[in-house]
Amino acid sequence: MTLTQETSARTITRKPVPHHASLIVKGKDRTGIVAAVGALLSRHGANIVSLDQYSDNPQGGAFFQRTVFSLDNLQAVLPAIEHDLQERLRADFELEFTLRDLSVPKRVAIFASKSDHCLLDLLWRHRRGQLPVNVSMVISNHPDTAEEVRGFGIPFFHVPSMGPDKSAAEAEHLRLLRGNVDFIVLARYMQIISGDFIEQVGVPIINIHHSFLPAFIGAGPYAKAKERGVKLIGATAHYVTEDLDEGPIIEQDVVRVTHAETAADLQRRGADVERAVLSRAVEWHSQDRVIRHGNHTIVFA
Repeated sequence: MTLTQETSARTITRKPVPHHASLIVKGKDRTGIVAAVGALLSRHGANIVSLDQYSDNPQGGAFFQRTVFSLDNLQAVLPAIEHDLQERLRADFELEFTLRDLSVPKRVAIFASKSDHCLLDLLWRHRRGQLPVNVSMVISNHPDTAEEVRGFGIPFFHVPSMGPDKSAAEAEHLRLLRGNVDFIVLARYMQIISGDFIEQVGVPIINIHHSFLPAFIGAGPYAKAKERGVKLIGATAHYVTEDLDEGPIIEQDVVRVTHAETAADLQRRGADVERAVLSRAVEWHSQDRVIRHGNHTIVFA
């Protein structure tokens, strides 16, 4: 296996949001959750900036809440807030929660193959400050995009993955990723991800699929769409699970097409949709706006 790293310039990241934290709460719905969260944060002097909530059934259904709050001495107080949340939400309400300092961007690794439109769009948005992440690295099974990735100052790793046995490539992926990323984006990475890799890497993986799932799975999707005479083409961003292309959906979009457009036209227009859908999914995930629940998601966009 060969390995190439490109690290010629510094990584440019979005300016972090100081003194802001996100609190995600989920569990069985019951009276008093919102009041308890608000009162707890107020006791610590926090100011709630935004609050979104959803219950699929107020009579004991599933409850979800995203709260963003600000506090001048946030980093010093966060441990105490987390301790009180453990006591109040888990002990009294049996709720799960995650608490995160939003001034610390999530670290992402981007996987790509020869097709570069989603990869370069993410890197461009990142450089423009539109994605609140740190791009730790780009990993590709082809060296084609190395020069362009170098121009963004992002480390590039070429890890070949040929044949049905992906174990050597996945072992190298795990070596590169462990301790360095908070989530992974498959930006048209045209390799199957094994269940063993998903389990071992231990972080969320976001994929972009060139259609409304599960339509037109496999090679040549836009040619298949043209043959079927479709009137809409779209893209789906979803979390990766062992069930190929069937993980929880984060975002979808479509564009209307006509009989006069060729398969190449469909592919070009589809690429635009793929870029937009994937960038929104990455942004929302990085801002803790997506809550997974079974095989679907609650998205506070």
